Amino acid sequence: MDLERLLADRLAPAFAAVAGGPVDPAVRRSQHADFQSDAALGLARRLGRPPREIAAEVRERAALADLCAAVEVSGPGFLNLTVSGQALGGLVSAMAADPRLGVPAVAEPETVVVDYSGPNVAKEMHVGHLRSTVIGDAAARTLEWLGHRVLRANHLGDWGTPFGMLIEHLLDLGEAGAAQELSMGDLDGFYKAARAKFDDDEAFRERSRQRVVALQGGDPATLRLWRLLVTQSESYFLTVYDLLDVTLTGDDFRGESSYHDQLSPTVEELDRLGLLRRSDGADCVFPPGSVGRDGEPLPLIVRKSDGGYGYPATDLAALRHRTGALGATRLLYVVGLPQRRHFEMVFAVGAQAGWLAAPVRAEHVGFGSILGPDGRMLRSRAGGSVKLVELLTEAVQRATALARERNPELGEAEAAEVGRAVGVGAIKYADLSGDRHKDYVLDWERMLSLDGNTAPYLQYAYSRVRSIFRRAGAAARPDADVSLGEPAERALAMELVGFAAVVDELAAGLEFHRLTAYLHRLAVAFSAFYERCPVLRAEGPVRESRLVLCELTGRVLRQGLDLLGIRTPERL
Repeated sequence: MDLERLLADRLAPAFAAVAGGPVDPAVRRSQHADFQSDAALGLARRLGRPPREIAAEVRERAALADLCAAVEVSGPGFLNLTVSGQALGGLVSAMAADPRLGVPAVAEPETVVVDYSGPNVAKEMHVGHLRSTVIGDAAARTLEWLGHRVLRANHLGDWGTPFGMLIEHLLDLGEAGAAQELSMGDLDGFYKAARAKFDDDEAFRERSRQRVVALQGGDPATLRLWRLLVTQSESYFLTVYDLLDVTLTGDDFRGESSYHDQLSPTVEELDRLGLLRRSDGADCVFPPGSVGRDGEPLPLIVRKSDGGYGYPATDLAALRHRTGALGATRLLYVVGLPQRRHFEMVFAVGAQAGWLAAPVRAEHVGFGSILGPDGRMLRSRAGGSVKLVELLTEAVQRATALARERNPELGEAEAAEVGRAVGVGAIKYADLSGDRHKDYVLDWERMLSLDGNTAPYLQYAYSRVRSIFRRAGAAARPDADVSLGEPAERALAMELVGFAAVVDELAAGLEFHRLTAYLHRLAVAFSAFYERCPVLRAEGPVRESRLVLCELTGRVLRQGLDLLGIRTPERL
């Protein structure tokens, strides 16, 4: 179904025959034809022949008669390829008959661990958690749909020295009082109160230190209180995930504590491999190529001078566990770009230890920050971090109001459902539609607009498709021939058959803005088709053909948005 690859496969033997060896045909979309190949230009110097002459010979040798209406040599040596209407219609028909829309499941599925979201116990999720959660969930959905075995890993911050003060504060409140406060979702208030006592009260500070020792020593009473904190926090996290409509569940929680028993074996293995070095009393690994600003080697501290373990040791233990016990061959860490150096060092140590040996690999799926209208880090009116629940609630409220204003016929329940789909979808799409490596500005008016590259625009296009079939009173005939007599029909068909290539590229690079750009182009092409090509007023084969185009457009929009974690309401 991938037309670009199909053309490349047809050109490759012809180029190989002319060049005397394999050549990448370098086929891509073009403004001068449907597709263009510029491979002849690269061959000219190597063969000592004019590129136009090479392109002309390739044209004569290539088996393209059943695919292309025209194959022309242009400019200095480009091959311009115009797909025939019959071939394009046949590809559309085949795609419409395929439950997977021309996107095959992978031939060799991998076990992929996607590490994302990662909030801290006893702290509320804020806007800083949004990007990891949204990008990670889109990655998990996409790879799962392609047929990979995806293991979601929500790496909670649920261990370490802060839990001494949190447990002592819990005891001061009483278990019942603490549980009630935590169940109401005021995690920030609980944490701040504990922190204030720790900073101001020496006796409380000492109790907290002793409690950490008891926690790390496995004291049963302390562990029970710690578990209470974790359980209440996890319940709150699941509420947020439900509102955000992501696929993380309670089974996906993988707290730092779950690797506690593996820290010592991990460090011992590094020692046996000769990678551990003593530096200022700490046990360190010096990854190759890691240097500080002073040019000196930069260590990854795996065991501190006091014998304690920091998060580098936890990350190494997790990596070792995921590649060993879980058998994962691809590890994705969806974490902000400021952590790039840390993960480079962790992955380098993993490679030194043999845990990341081909085909096993780890990738840092980094991302930028969310900014406010002033171009600075997004903050609340009080100057603090914006709570994620508040951000999502505002999005849903704004979208629900717009839904009621635009379509007064919607009942309360349907308006609320549409408002949630549009509001949450707008938040996710704004995050995913830009290059994830860059910062972006949160702009309500743009995000919720029914014009431009936004989720509501795509959702509206989908609802338009569904309205056609509500009025038609029937589905498209799966055996109908697709004819493309009008330019708008042809333009829509060209976008439709490009879906497989976009998904294939997405699986490798996880650059979701490429998928959103494709879906926007598809919606624009459908809008032009909708305006210029009557569907229900057409008759006979033309009507049936156009119904196939409409239904296929809806299916691609729905599937594409589903990969992004965005719902598609039937009415908008």
